[in-house]
Order: sequence, then structure tokens, then C-alpha cells
Amino acid sequence: MAKTKERYRMHISWMVGLCFLLIGNGIQRSPGNDRSAGPSLEQPYRTAFHFQPPKNWMGDPNGLMYHNGIYHLFYQYNPYSPTGSFFNMTWGHSVSYDLVNWIHLEPALNTDKPYDAKGCWSGSTTLLSEENPVILYTGVDNEGIQTQNLAWPKNLSDPFLREWVKSPQNPLMSPIDDIDPEYFRDPTTAWKGPDGKWRVLVGNQMNGHGQAFLYTSEDFVRWTRSKNPFYSSNNTLMWECPDFYPVSINSKYGVDTSSQEKFTRHVLKASINLIFHDYYILGNYSAETDHFSVDTDFKGDASDLRYDYGKFYASKTFFDSPKKRRVLWGWVNESDTVSGDIKKGWSGLQAIPRSILLSENQKQLIQWPIKEIEKLRKKKVSFTDKELKGGSVLRVPDITASQADVEVSFDLRSLTEAELMDTSWNDPQLLCSQNTASVRGKVGPFGLLVSASMGLKEQTAVFFRVFRSSHGKHVVLMCTDQSRSSLRKVLDKTTYGAFMDVDPIHEKISLRTLIDHSIIESFGGEGRSCITARVYPELAIGDEAELYAFNNGTLDVYISSLNAWSMKKAHLVSAKEEASQQFD
Repeated sequence: MAKTKERYRMHISWMVGLCFLLIGNGIQRSPGNDRSAGPSLEQPYRTAFHFQPPKNWMGDPNGLMYHNGIYHLFYQYNPYSPTGSFFNMTWGHSVSYDLVNWIHLEPALNTDKPYDAKGCWSGSTTLLSEENPVILYTGVDNEGIQTQNLAWPKNLSDPFLREWVKSPQNPLMSPIDDIDPEYFRDPTTAWKGPDGKWRVLVGNQMNGHGQAFLYTSEDFVRWTRSKNPFYSSNNTLMWECPDFYPVSINSKYGVDTSSQEKFTRHVLKASINLIFHDYYILGNYSAETDHFSVDTDFKGDASDLRYDYGKFYASKTFFDSPKKRRVLWGWVNESDTVSGDIKKGWSGLQAIPRSILLSENQKQLIQWPIKEIEKLRKKKVSFTDKELKGGSVLRVPDITASQADVEVSFDLRSLTEAELMDTSWNDPQLLCSQNTASVRGKVGPFGLLVSASMGLKEQTAVFFRVFRSSHGKHVVLMCTDQSRSSLRKVLDKTTYGAFMDVDPIHEKISLRTLIDHSIIESFGGEGRSCITARVYPELAIGDEAELYAFNNGTLDVYISSLNAWSMKKAHLVSAKEEASQQFD
């Protein structure tokens, strides 16, 4: 979208105590049209390059796969309403050649059997062979009983795999014996062990504690449950949408789910019901014994590892075989009211697909937006070696700030005066909430003000603070402050926070932020900490959105480099429209 702005001075002095916050907002054509054709003032919050269906409610990413040159995204979808429903849940289906531009298809699974009369809920896809994909999904019957069911493509010669057939032997896995029938769902992508048997995990809750059961099968139809849970934790609630996969310890490539390579570790992810965050643990898995030994159990507190420390849930990974990478998808729901969703006519979207790797120290995962998103970059603005004095902002000119990709690197040349870190400060979200962007420190807050209005009445701040620990090391805090993201009162404006494993003495503090109207995805420390937020500004929408770098600390910081790109719109077309169009 073309920018129309007043020319502000490049540097603006801020008064001590001035609050910093920004908000992002986006515009798109009416649902069902090609998004590349232009925006609509009637839909200022629809995204331009994040995936969302043309209308109605979207939830969890379910089956993700690459098959015969095409990427498939299946997702929870209510085709009749912009709100979720316990009666109409289907598997939405869209396909892509590049994970950026999408063709919207009719739902792949609908509620038409007794065992899924109350919804076709989350699950996964598995490639039994290169030519043979299948779906495992949770069905809920009229009594609320959850079972696991199988479906396969009706016509493998159809490149889009539009139609799916449910197995006459469904349900394949039922909640027998001690399993609570209301807490038995979301089968993982299956993997094959050295004995040739398939394995799959199903989320469960026992006595109020989360766990996953392991099922094995030789033919993918008859399944046997393991005697004991595959893994359980007394510090968690119900595990939804579990995920289990290997990561390489000595390669920058992803690993196939059934890989039996020696130099791998495994990730177990659980989406914790009622808390609505995705947590993961790292460990070593024995394919011969199916034993998973972890580094550290889930603790149920702020120290647990998370994919994303903002709004990000029910995620799923898949192995992208052509590019030898593991790709992560996550559902980002709304922070608006239900009445706001109804007014928009849609709800929910997907985060940008992220490549996922194990860090060099093997202590956490590293996430980064897939490379393909960079082809949407257009006009670029950049500068280097800019001083940001304490209490100042620097406007980034000539950028479509409501639809942008920004990379910035900060150089801290003096840390001797950094504030002492109190030993009780162990909750980063609480720390960010108590120390918003308007609270001046010594080293920080500094970062970006995104989706900001002129005059900064609306703003969302993505920023850092640096503290000195009692051991002499430094602690980097990353925050997304939404407290002034919109003039609207009835919105979720939670401030998010994460500690970032960066040593600011020996490396610069980097930040990449993707701004797409109502979503802000931020990646700190080259993907070591990620925070996603939803914002709904009234002033900072479309052409009126601004972008700034800022420093509200008392000590000067330096921008080593800043590169910002206005972003083109991705395509979302129907299958009929695709027949007469070609992607860029």
C-alpha cells in the first residue's frame, strides 16, 4: 500500500517519562478476492502476507506436508461462522507451491460420520510412502467421546488431493480402560521405528496432569497402546496437539520424522490446555526401546522453554524434504472481542512458517521465517552506524510501515552501568509488564516502535533491556509492549516478555520484526526468542502507520545496521481463479 506521510524530522527528542508504544494494522481486499489486487478500508486488519482463509474462523494447523511438488496446509476451520464451534469443525485445506502464495480449496474433512458428528478435530498427516499420504484426526461423537480416525485421498491423480475418504474401520483408537474419553486427542505425525512398526502419540490428561500415549501399528489400521505413557508431567495440564520430532546436533538441515540418524536429539512439544502456550523439552530418544530421557522436565513456571512468548498456539511441524528443513506452523488467534470478529467476518490466522533448528549449545531451538517470504520484499530503506541518544527516536522514512519486514542490529558500547538484576526477577513477562517502554532504565528500553500513529498516541514497542547479574554476567530481556497499541479499550493488550540467551559484550543484539497490519512477529537474537502479538489500531492503519527506532534508556546505544523493506501482498485465490492465473 502506498505511503502518504508528513515529513517528520529524522530525530525527535523525547521528554523523560514519555510512553512508547506502537500498533500495526493492515488492509486487504474483501474476502475471496486476490489479495495482490489492493487493500480495502473496510478490512483494515486483514493480513497481506500471513495465511488466513477468505472468511470465517480458522484454528490449529493440522496436517502439513509436501506431496508431489505441492505443499498442503490443513487447519481447523468453521466454514459457517467467524467464531469457533463445537458442531461445525472441519479440516480446511489450502495448497501452495512456495508456502507464500496459496490456493483455497473446499474442506477436506467434514462432520458426516457418527464418530465425528461433533467435529473433525486436530491431527496430522503422514506419508506412508512418497506417493501415499494419510490423515489421522480426532473425531468427537454426540456423546462427547474422542477417538482417532483415518482418511486417505480419493484420487491420487488429483495434484491438489481435494477429496478424502474416511476408513470403514474407524475409529482406530478409542479411549478404553483408564483413558478419560474427553481428554484423548490430536495424534501426531507418525514415525517408523527400526522394527518396521509405525508409532504415533496421542495427547491425554490423567488425574489433572498432561501426558502422551504411544500407539504402534504394522499396517496403520490396527493400533496397540503402550502399557505406560510415553511421557507425562505432573506440572502440566492436558496436552493438546503434541508434536515429536528429531533435530540434528551437527547440521543446519532438518531431519525426517522417521530418521534414525545417530547425531540427533528429539523435541517433545505440548500445547497446554487452558494456558494456551506451546512448551517443549529436549531429550534423547531410543528407537529400540521407545524410551525418551529428557534434559529437564516441564516445570510449570516461567523457566519452561516456549516456541513463542506471545500469542502462538497449537503448532505443528513437518519435514520439508526438497529443502531438507523442518518447518513450524502456529495458530495466532484474535485479541479482539467476539463482536469484533463477527464484524470483521473472520477470525484467526497462521504465523509465518518458520524453519527450526537446534542451537549450537543444544539448549534450545532456533526459529527463523522461511527464506521464501523474502521474495515479497520490495522497496528497501537502510542505514548504518546511527547513534541513538538516551530518550530519542529515529523515524524510518519511506516505508510502508503497516506491511513491512525490518531487521535491526544494536551495538552496546558500554555496559558497566547496567542495572543490577534482582534474583527475584525470574518471570520475564511480569518484568516487561512492570517495566514497559515508558519506564526509563539505564541500558534500555531500546528497540522498535511499530504500527505507530503520528504523535505516538498509538504504538507497539518491541524492545530490549540489559541487566547485570550478581555473577557479573549480563541478562537480556526482550519485550513486546501493547499497552498503547490502540485507542480501543476492549482489547487484549497483554505485554509479553522473554529472556534471550545473548551475551551483549561479545555480540550485537539483533531484532527482526514482521509487521502485517494486525500481527507483529518478532525474532530476537537471530531467532533465540520469539514474540507474536495481535494489534488493532484506530489511527495507525494503512498509510497512517509509522515506524521508528527508539532508545528510552539513559545510556546511548548505536544502530549498527537497519534494513527495512515494504512488503508485497501474497496471493490467495480459489481453485477456479488459479486455473486462469499464475503466481508471480
